[in-house]
Amino acid sequence: MAKVFTDENFEQEVVEASKTKPVLVDFFAEWCGPCHVMAPIIDELDGEIGDKAVVGKLNVDEAREMASKYGVMSIPTLKIFKGGQIVEETVGVQAKENLVDLLNKHL
Repeated sequence: MAKVFTDENFEQEVVEASKTKPVLVDFFAEWCGPCHVMAPIIDELDGEIGDKAVVGKLNVDEAREMASKYGVMSIPTLKIFKGGQIVEETVGVQAKENLVDLLNKHL
């Protein structure tokens, strides 16, 4: 099961953690149909990637501060953080293979 990121834990769980390994953040909302399509993909990816990377989700309705700070305008938005910075970004439903490829570029 993917980690759950919030406004309160984002700095530690994403920004700081990305200094040692990549962190994939799925910015989503409960009411978003495409986000429901991504949910099992994110959970599968988390199970397969192991401890090589961190995979998690941030509900934009509950964590408005981080969604705004990182300019999330459409959902699902997926961002990969490495070294405290965003290194990859994609919007919309993505195939798991595409996300694996994006993460592998930063391992």
